[in-house]
Amino acid sequence: MPIESGSCASARQAKQKRKSHSLSIRRTNSSEQERAGLQRDMLEGQDSKLPSSIRNTLLELFGQIEREFENLYIENLELRREIDTLNERLAAEGQTVDGAELSKGQLKAKASHSTSQLSQKLKTTYKASTSKIVSSFKTTTSRAICQLVKEYIGHRDGIWDVSVAKTQPVVLGTASADHTALLWSIETGKCLVKYVGHVGSVNSIKFHPTEQVALTASGDQTAHIWRYLIQLPTPQPTADCNQMSGEDEVEFSDKDEPDGDGDVSSDCPTVRAPLTSLKSHQGVVIAADWLVGGKQAVTASWDRTANLYDVETSELVHSLTGHDQELTHCCTHPTQRLVVTSSRDTTFRLWDFRDPSIHSVNVFQGHTDTVTSAVFTVGDNVVSGSDDRTVKVWDLKNMRSPIATIRTDSAVNRINVCVGQRIIALPHDNRQVRLFDMSGVRLARLPRSNRQGHRRMVCCSAWSEDHPVCNLFTCGFDRQAIGWNINIPALLQEK
Repeated sequence: MPIESGSCASARQAKQKRKSHSLSIRRTNSSEQERAGLQRDMLEGQDSKLPSSIRNTLLELFGQIEREFENLYIENLELRREIDTLNERLAAEGQTVDGAELSKGQLKAKASHSTSQLSQKLKTTYKASTSKIVSSFKTTTSRAICQLVKEYIGHRDGIWDVSVAKTQPVVLGTASADHTALLWSIETGKCLVKYVGHVGSVNSIKFHPTEQVALTASGDQTAHIWRYLIQLPTPQPTADCNQMSGEDEVEFSDKDEPDGDGDVSSDCPTVRAPLTSLKSHQGVVIAADWLVGGKQAVTASWDRTANLYDVETSELVHSLTGHDQELTHCCTHPTQRLVVTSSRDTTFRLWDFRDPSIHSVNVFQGHTDTVTSAVFTVGDNVVSGSDDRTVKVWDLKNMRSPIATIRTDSAVNRINVCVGQRIIALPHDNRQVRLFDMSGVRLARLPRSNRQGHRRMVCCSAWSEDHPVCNLFTCGFDRQAIGWNINIPALLQEK
């Protein structure tokens, strides 16, 4: 019988091992479905509060990790077999070498390369799996806590501002670039009043604290005070037909914008003239607000000034100068005679009218780009938002540095604070709306998908803390306003 050479024997052993490895892989692949089915059956019998879809997703992801480790284990076995084979050959020649010594030679390079590839594969799989798990939980949590309730569609151009009435009946107001302001039923989404007194873009709207009177600011260099009369029927419960059930987020194009060509004024009462027109500015009036009590109003303009007016006489009481560039917003304190104005000069200023004989001003510096808005909260805090993609929380007693800074990935527009719960709503240029607490902790992001959410820049947000249907409203340049129901107890619990 011919004697088999060492090289032939080694080749045959290697061929048999490759065949064995191939069979092992086939056995592994063929048993994956059975194993997954068995694990799902076991999980179904366990008591868990997780929805079945999330449990199945977790099972699939962990199964992928298990398979990667199994492949790693099989390749390690192959390396060990090669070491044993080489040891046998060396033993026949009177030499032996262990795996550690052999790894210093050719096997070291091979093992190192294989291990590096497997390590990178495992890292990639782990990161992808973790990302999928975190994304899955975030999406589910966000949709459970933040739900779209109603869309208010009827403007012919972008909506710059949104506001909620402070008196009964509680209605929603929107200010648009189409030269109109509309009042809406929050429950039904029906237009109740249309104001057409301006001849330029309507840039802001604010409701009187005690009367059915609105204050609007416009690109026609004026601010108007006008009265509306609304009696709402008893609201009927409405079904939430806009909740999502797992759609992925998608990008929108202009063709997806709501159709704003419909005439909402056909059965909507129209107010054509104001009670009072405030006319002292030499440029666009970008914002206006009522001082506490409603007897005075303040306006902010692109002429770099803010004006304080007596509402009854329409007389200019004070012209507030000092900003180096155009103003972008103004806001008044809910209980004190304080005004804050923001500007493109990267600052915002606090004006104090509590003492009639002294009108002090404080300058807050901390942003590196346009301050788009600054608003009051409960106590001695002001929150400012900027085009520099940050939001800062300030203590009025310490102007030198903010007590909290929120960094985002997009310019921040007109922010609003839920005073009772101290939650900040941040509308962004990138169509997102995020919720943060006053310490800068992110709480949630409003859902945005192929069925709901804004399709273009979100311009403004407004809270209505006590409304039973919607407690947060947003508006954008996609010509619609949206009413959201935010489950605040659940939101704070997630925190």
